[in-house]
Amino acid sequence: MELNPEIYEKQLVVKKEHLDKQEHVNNVQYVQWVQDVAEEHWEARATEEQKAKVIWVVVKHEISYKKEAFLDDQISLQTYVGKVTHVTSIRHVIIKNADTGKVLTEAKTTWCLLDAETKKPVKISQELKSVFLQ
Repeated sequence: MELNPEIYEKQLVVKKEHLDKQEHVNNVQYVQWVQDVAEEHWEARATEEQKAKVIWVVVKHEISYKKEAFLDDQISLQTYVGKVTHVTSIRHVIIKNADTGKVLTEAKTTWCLLDAETKKPVKISQELKSVFLQ
């Protein structure tokens, strides 16, 4: 993608349902948060017309788990779109403890753009690329 990707940020608090048997955030929960914040970024920035014409689907998740998060921790999720190819984009998500600033998880997810009706890949236009720029 071009210079200056927009960084979309969301805050949340760890709840009991986010925890695993070891009483820290379950790895599967991080995957859900990665997907949720990406979708929220798209919903917040795209026009209704864009959302009606195209959809994004995940084709690959890469996640590095660095530190644990626990019940009632304040969490910050930051995401931005990096490299864009003909029909895919690489989205980065950084999940931090909002109080300490320590990185809990880093994710890199490949998304493919599909025509909403045919479900076939479509070219990512300059107009769509600009949705994620500042």
